[in-house]
Formats: sequence, C-alpha cells, structure tokens
Amino acid sequence: MADLKDKVILVTGGTSGIGLACCQLFARSGAKVVAMSIQEDEGKALAEQMAAEGHECLFHLGDVSREEDVQAAVDMAVERFGRLDVAHANAGVLRSQKITDLTLEDFRLLMDVNLLGAIWVAKHAIPVMREHGGGVICFTTSVAADIGFPEHAVYCASKAALVALMRSLVTDHSPEGIRFVAVSPGTIDTPMLAASCEAWDRPKEEIYAEVAERIPVRRMGEPIDVARAVAFLVSDEADFISGAVLPLEGGTLALPPW
Repeated sequence: MADLKDKVILVTGGTSGIGLACCQLFARSGAKVVAMSIQEDEGKALAEQMAAEGHECLFHLGDVSREEDVQAAVDMAVERFGRLDVAHANAGVLRSQKITDLTLEDFRLLMDVNLLGAIWVAKHAIPVMREHGGGVICFTTSVAADIGFPEHAVYCASKAALVALMRSLVTDHSPEGIRFVAVSPGTIDTPMLAASCEAWDRPKEEIYAEVAERIPVRRMGEPIDVARAVAFLVSDEADFISGAVLPLEGGTLALPPW
C-alpha cells in the first residue's frame, strides 16, 4: 500500500463514488483528509465514520464551481494541519444530450464543475504547495476524453480539457516541486453511473451485466480500484511521475473498433 501517513490531502467531490473511496482509503492510510462536497449529510457522516475509526477527516461544504468555496477548503486544510500536500480535483457531473439539444445551462454546469472546479483547485493549492516545498495535484478525467461517447459531446470535451490543463501545469509549475497527474476511469460502479441508467427501460443490474461482459477483464470497476491508483500516484513512491494519465478501464481502450 502507498505510504500516505501524515500527508494532508484535499479531495473534491469527496462524499460519493470515487471521491468517497479516496477519502476513506487515504484517512485509513494515515493521511489527514479534507473532503469537499455539496452533499452535507453525506459529508458529516463521512467525518463521523472516520473519527469513530480513529482517523482524521474534515468535511467542508462547498461547490467547486465557486472559487471562494475552493479557497475556503484549501484554507481549512492549512489552518487545521499547517500545509497541503495533495489536492485531488475529483468533483464532476454528467449530463447527456446531443449537441443540437444543448442548453447554455447544461454547458455551464458541465464546464463549471468538471473544468473550472479543477482550475480553482490548482489556482489555490499551488501557492500553498510552493510555500511548503512542493506537492501533488491529481485530476479525475475519464476515458470520455479519448472516446466519442454518443450524446456526451460536452462532457467528453470537459474531460479532455482536464488533460490539457494538467499537462500545461506541468510545464509551468514542476520546477516549484509540484507534480501533476491524472486518473482516467472507465466504467466504474458509482452513484453517477447508476443515475445515468435511470432513463433506460431495463433494470440497472441487466445493463451492468451486459457492460461487464464487454470489458476485457469481465467486470466493471469499483471506486476502490481508482482510489488505490490515486493513492500510489500521489505518494512519494511515484515522485518521478508527472504529466501522466493513468487509464483505469479494465482494458477497454485496447479493444478493436469492430
């Protein structure tokens, strides 16, 4: 297991799916965690659960599309723990529509959360990390950055933009001791994925079984699969990895297009 003991880690979207698994794994590995989310009840429950287990995990109620909320989460980490070693820009939303049906509201939601939220994380985490000798920022992108998903044009664009953002930050801030990495999940069993199945006229379990059969490893991913990968990438064991995107898709991207 990656050594995260005493690292101070901020996770956005930290109360559901991948973010929740990350917060739990990081805290249980000895890190000091700040979970940011718009889900107040879930955030309080996470903090209470980790405290009951003897781990440190604070909850910050905030919306990543609001710069002041992200800055407040970074400030919470510094005020409570004295520094910020890792920021995981994980918060994301999913909306499906053909581009001909796109509304400005949907566009703004996807870009404000998926891209702008990550920008605010980088803007406010980098100065703190620079002051304290370095750190790591990890982004949760998606295989949607590499594959043309039907009726997800803007979602795909927002995730591809994250990769470009991450690589540009490498060129600007690596000399300051800050690494930038990304994970690119495929089909992961999260509440977001479950919600996307609600419009179908088939049971979720049937859809999931069919999808799993198409994945080379013959199963869908679990949030903990992503959390373990992030834990390694942000640990000192990975200190020569920067500018890299790690696919976590069970071999899906290796499939032939026929």
